[in-house]
Amino acid sequence: MESRSGIIIAFISLLLLTSCDKFEARGFFASYESADQRFEQSMDWNSNNPVTELTATTNEYSIYAMADSHLGETNNLDFFLTQAIADGAVATIMAGDLTSGHAEDYLVLEQHIMAQDAIPSFLVVGNHDLYFDGWKQFNTLFGSSTYQFTVTTPQATDLFIGLDTGSGTLGSEQLKWLENLLENERDTYRHCILFTHNNLFRIRHTFSTNPLVEELRVLMELLVKYDVDMMVTGHDHKKNVVSFGNTTHITLDALQDSYKEASYLKLQIDENEVGYEFIDL
Repeated sequence: MESRSGIIIAFISLLLLTSCDKFEARGFFASYESADQRFEQSMDWNSNNPVTELTATTNEYSIYAMADSHLGETNNLDFFLTQAIADGAVATIMAGDLTSGHAEDYLVLEQHIMAQDAIPSFLVVGNHDLYFDGWKQFNTLFGSSTYQFTVTTPQATDLFIGLDTGSGTLGSEQLKWLENLLENERDTYRHCILFTHNNLFRIRHTFSTNPLVEELRVLMELLVKYDVDMMVTGHDHKKNVVSFGNTTHITLDALQDSYKEASYLKLQIDENEVGYEFIDL
C-alpha cells in the first residue's frame, strides 16, 4: 500500500511540475496562459510601446544581469541595483524567477525597481513568476516578456533580445518571431545577446520546465547560423558557462537572499567582444 501511495504522489507531482500545457495545474503551479498566448499578449503590448533605444556615450559599456531572486527579502536585489547604478551600467537584465508569482511579491518587485529609476531594467518571466496566476501581474506591471532593445555607442549598435521560456518552451509563434528577427535584422547590429529564464545546458535535472529536445535543436541552429554572441539564463541556481559555436551560454547563480552562493553578472561590451564577470555577494 505504501509503495502504491508513493507512486500516486510521484505521479501527481509530475502533473503539477511538468511544463507541458496539457498537464499544467493552471493558475497554481503554472500559467493559465500557454506560451503562445503569452507571446500574443506580449506582442500586443509591444505594438503600443516602441523598442527601447539606449545610448552609451563611450565605445565600451556595461550591463548587469541577475536571475532567481524569488522575493522574499530584497537585500541582494537592492545591492545589485545600486551597484549597477554606481558603476554607470546602461541597463540591468532580470532573467526570470524574480517572484513566487504572488501579487504582493510583484508589488514589492515593482517598488524596488521603481526606487532605482536611474537605470532601465529589462525583465522576462520564469516558471515561478507564472505560479498563482502570476502572468497577469507581470503583464500588468511590466508589459512584455518577449521583446528587443538596442544600445548604440559612438561606433556601433548592439541588439538584445528577451525571450519567454517560463513554461519550458518558446512555443511555435515565439520561435517564428525570433527566427524572423534574426534573419531580417541580425546583420544590422554588431553584437547580439539573448536573455531568458530557462537554461539550455542543464546542470541539474528537475521535473519543472525542462526544454523540449527538438526545440533545443532548432534554437541552437539559429544561434549558430546568426552568430549570436551570448545567451544569458538562470533557472538552475548555479553559475555555468558553455560555448557552442560562437555563442557563450551563461547560467547565473540565484540572487535570492537565502542562497549561500548568490552572485550576479557584469557584461562588459566593446567593439571586439561581449566580456563577462561573475560578482559574488
